Amino acid sequence: MFHNIPPLVRQRMAALEALDTRDRLDGTPRARRLRQIPPETGRLLALLAASAPPGRVLEIGTSGGYSSLWLALACRERGDSLVTFEEDVDKVALARQTFRLAGVEDLVQVVQGNALDLLPDYPGVAFCFLDIEKDAYPACFQSVVPDLVPGGYFCADNVISHAAELEQFLAEVNADPRIDALVVAVGKGVLVCRRTSAP
Repeated sequence: MFHNIPPLVRQRMAALEALDTRDRLDGTPRARRLRQIPPETGRLLALLAASAPPGRVLEIGTSGGYSSLWLALACRERGDSLVTFEEDVDKVALARQTFRLAGVEDLVQVVQGNALDLLPDYPGVAFCFLDIEKDAYPACFQSVVPDLVPGGYFCADNVISHAAELEQFLAEVNADPRIDALVVAVGKGVLVCRRTSAP
């Protein structure tokens, strides 16, 4: 999967990495920045998604499509596709450009709108990655976990960098008997949850 990343995907990843770096250095307002994951987080997510059981692969928070490219690699490995949700119109346009330029339009469907309104239409989840505003994490978790297939994964980014903000959420996750959970110190901290019981 990592040894044969298509050149078009590599090129688009590099372009988005450069754009993200430029935005941070230029002081672009946080709400307008891509705020994308680092490459090592992308690799972790791709490995988990590729090894997930059969079912839907979802992403909540597309941004410019960088993390989606890593998940698209996993979907190609799985013979599957990714559904990714994004509210921001400009980021949806950028993500669609990303998927076109990277040649993965057949692997990724971008859905514009509030994921919490849309998730009930996507049951049978094998893998879900969450990376949006942190105050929405608890509601997204509660919406996705009942629809996780046994052995399915729910992952959330920024749980170390935003540990204070997410302290109560992480406590609730760790106490949830439906999942086994671990915070992995990769990138800004990735919460990895695996469904242990049938829905």
